[in-house]
Amino acid sequence: MDCIIVDDERIARRGMERLVRSDSRLVLSEMFADAESAARYLAGHRVDLVFLDIQMPGLSGIELARQISGQTLVVFTTAYSEYAVDSYEVDAVDYLVKPIDPARFTKAVDRAETCHRLLLSDMQPESGASAGTGCIIVKSDRRFVRVKTDDILFVEGLKDYVIIQLEGRRIVTRMTVKGMEELLPASGFIKVNRSYIANIDRIDAFDSNDVFIGDYEIAVSPLCRESVMARLMG
Repeated sequence: MDCIIVDDERIARRGMERLVRSDSRLVLSEMFADAESAARYLAGHRVDLVFLDIQMPGLSGIELARQISGQTLVVFTTAYSEYAVDSYEVDAVDYLVKPIDPARFTKAVDRAETCHRLLLSDMQPESGASAGTGCIIVKSDRRFVRVKTDDILFVEGLKDYVIIQLEGRRIVTRMTVKGMEELLPASGFIKVNRSYIANIDRIDAFDSNDVFIGDYEIAVSPLCRESVMARLMG
């Protein structure tokens, strides 16, 4: 995947450069110290993945992400964890908090690679279907898969696809988060931010900012906070 790095801090750019060059799946095309320069480059060059800082002088990373083509993936890199919810609102693939752990970086690239393959695939949009009480049917890898709703931990949106996270495995299907929300039983699932739907019975702990499902931590957006707290407290 061809990628660029956008960060106003020189040390941060060099650190990210080392991580990028250590992963054979990535080809570093350019590095930029401001979002405006990156925007001009993106207007004339094909880029698969952008490692993007959020807090920068002038145009912010969030503002730049809103301008980026849907065929270009974004991984945010920032020292401020409170921006996690904002990253979901612009369909970012992942969100890395500085200093970036190499293992966590690899996980983000894994996610970006999965999404990149989906964007390049020739799959046509497929609608899911209910398969009776407690089960849905989705198309994945050219097969129709029956999924028990009780087994779903959460659903995560990635561009025009969703990842259905189960215990120990995940299913990727071409569908919007809105489409999946309509397919799942409203009594058992709740939207916690623009990109995530959680199985209420699988939530182990929560506060006003996050829900926790096993080892997964999912940020609750301000727009969803009141309904999430009401459902979980009730």
